[in-house]
Amino acid sequence: MTTLPMFPLGSVLFPYMPLQLRVFEERYLVMLARVLDSPPAEFGIVLIERGQEVGGGERRFSIGTVARVTQLEAPEGYLGLVVQGERRIEVTEWMPEDPHPLATVRELPDLEWDDALLPRREQAEQLVRRTLSLASEFADQEWSPEVELSHDPTAAAWQLAAIAPVGPLDQIALLRSDSMASLLDNIIELTEAAAESLAW
Repeated sequence: MTTLPMFPLGSVLFPYMPLQLRVFEERYLVMLARVLDSPPAEFGIVLIERGQEVGGGERRFSIGTVARVTQLEAPEGYLGLVVQGERRIEVTEWMPEDPHPLATVRELPDLEWDDALLPRREQAEQLVRRTLSLASEFADQEWSPEVELSHDPTAAAWQLAAIAPVGPLDQIALLRSDSMASLLDNIIELTEAAAESLAW
């Protein structure tokens, strides 16, 4: 168990994925100053279940990801940063805010890759790329169907979870996966459901 500064957001961060953030609320500027002053510069990101990103008082999911600051810039009026998703965490207790959210968390085990899963990984990748291509006919997508994946199979599996054209609640289900096999199965199942909804 460890205590981490927390940043509830309206989006899900996956391991091995970058995320751009704009920080302008005073409580999170305080948090970042503290985080940057004590390497490694890390904090937790969880999805907001109900409420807004700004102002506090939101309800939050208990599962999230440790974010490590990799880039920082300070245009006028806010801080811009890029973070990298690291380890998955589960919040065991929310602490009093100081002035930003704080939580006691436990790290979730890493998902172990097995080469026997390669055919399933390839099936998931083909399905995600095909569905991204289909979705792009209806609206602009954050990720291109041709986006490059890591050569590391574990990283690539998490990247597929992140780029699959599914909603935040489905992304939380992917983040909760307790094995690499279940992660790939969940990617396939949820992406197939997304593709069917696009086909209607």
